[in-house]
Amino acid sequence: MRGSAKPSGSTREPLAAKVPEITALFWVVKILTTGMGEATSDFLSNGSLPVAGAVGLGGFCLALGLQFRVRRYHAAVYWLAAVAVAVFGTMAADGLHVGLGLPYYATSTLYAVFLTVVLVAWYRSEGTLSIHSITTRRREVYYWCTVLATFALGTALGDFAAATLHMGFLAAGVVFAVLIAVPLLAWWKFGMNAILAFWFAYVVTRPLGASFADYLGKPHSLDGLGFGDGTVAAAASVVIVALVGYAVVTRSDIQRPAAAEPVPVGDQAGVGHGRVHDDESRQYLTANGPGGTS
Repeated sequence: MRGSAKPSGSTREPLAAKVPEITALFWVVKILTTGMGEATSDFLSNGSLPVAGAVGLGGFCLALGLQFRVRRYHAAVYWLAAVAVAVFGTMAADGLHVGLGLPYYATSTLYAVFLTVVLVAWYRSEGTLSIHSITTRRREVYYWCTVLATFALGTALGDFAAATLHMGFLAAGVVFAVLIAVPLLAWWKFGMNAILAFWFAYVVTRPLGASFADYLGKPHSLDGLGFGDGTVAAAASVVIVALVGYAVVTRSDIQRPAAAEPVPVGDQAGVGHGRVHDDESRQYLTANGPGGTS
């Protein structure tokens, strides 16, 4: 149409799925980002809280802005956004406890409700919670709102286990390591819904990674090994960069075209809701384990 403004990069619809394929590499990097986010947030908060808040919020906005601007999945951009969400999500959860004095059971409940609301709204709007369906701007917004909610909830759950239940960081980490195996076994042996299994495991990665990061970084007086939050954050960052660099070079984490749901004509115009069938989800789970869909 003559005279129509050209859509900006941040408003155009994606050309392909904007999230990685769910492989072992995905889960390793995801757990590392949770630990790195925990250590980075604590390291920044030990200094100036206003500066920490500005860095956390600023990084969150910039990284997500870049992620929404690109139209295809780019490993470096995606994981930069995931790291930024990890740091900001940790600050958000800790802020309610430290700033407002809410107990960990209250923050855990609050973020569980928030996550439930986001997932229900996403499913009612799109008819699927599969990450293989992140091929429209609206679904991408739902996805990142869900990711943020899982980071905040996972942070609160980890603190609740370590502090309120007096489990300590190491014991809490071991418990969450066992817990993350539950959806794998439930899907593999008992036919648990693939999408439910993915999001179950996704939430648990947060307290799992954070518990071990705290165990490594916190001083002996807090039952940690005393390496320091800054050291743990830097070490995790190095490993994350190496693994993401591998993904960039090999392109092994890009979803196959068949895995992404075609964007209906109505969705391209901002209306209509496509659906991904559960049996299609199961096919990808068979190849990649729980998280083959989400």
